Amino acid sequence: MRFNQQSLPSDDNLNRFAFCTDVKGDMVIRRGKMIACYGQLRFEALGSSVLDLGVRRSFNAPAYVNDFMGVTGQGKLILGDNGNDIAAYLVEDATFTLKADHVLGFQTSLKCQESTLPGYVTLIGSGRLIASSNGPVVFMEPPCRVDEDAILGWADLPSPSYRYDYAYVQGILGAVGAMAGMTRSGEERQLDFIGKGTVLVQSSEEGLAGRSGLASVIAQISGLHQNELAQLSQAIAGRMTRR
Repeated sequence: MRFNQQSLPSDDNLNRFAFCTDVKGDMVIRRGKMIACYGQLRFEALGSSVLDLGVRRSFNAPAYVNDFMGVTGQGKLILGDNGNDIAAYLVEDATFTLKADHVLGFQTSLKCQESTLPGYVTLIGSGRLIASSNGPVVFMEPPCRVDEDAILGWADLPSPSYRYDYAYVQGILGAVGAMAGMTRSGEERQLDFIGKGTVLVQSSEEGLAGRSGLASVIAQISGLHQNELAQLSQAIAGRMTRR
């Protein structure tokens, strides 16, 4: 199907992998995810002094300031993310926490802050946000445990805690996996959710297509124990000497 400014949908998917959003004033989007646009739109860095004050005030996550930019004006904006699934979520006077590298855009009526859990941002207020995922998203009610690689985010819930299945780790499979140098799996470590709210789970444990795994590794370092950090340091040193 051939689209133009009049035939494009309003705040809806073109297909699983592309989303068209109406810009009426200003919003925040992830850098490099605009694939087409119509209308009079201006794109500015979040640190720009000429950027609308409302855009700058809605973004309070300095660790990710270089990953996003502001859009102001009137028009239609089409977002894509390397063939990953894209969906929009309507937040109504709520808190919505997502993996930071999955957030593609949000209206400035939402305030974006860094989450207490590394690698995540929390959006507070009311408005629409757009996010990508590896496969369709499943909505779950707590209490539940989720593989940390499969989690996308959660709404109106406190930050989850980590649960380690030491019986599995100390079992035969865990011992064999450690000897073989296998990485930790969702059977060994999960995010434990309690309370009333919603948990968003991806249909895959794999990372987003077209993304480097470095950001994910850095985000998880703070959750490692000292012996795990020592093993990581040794692995990095060994890799560097082989180059």
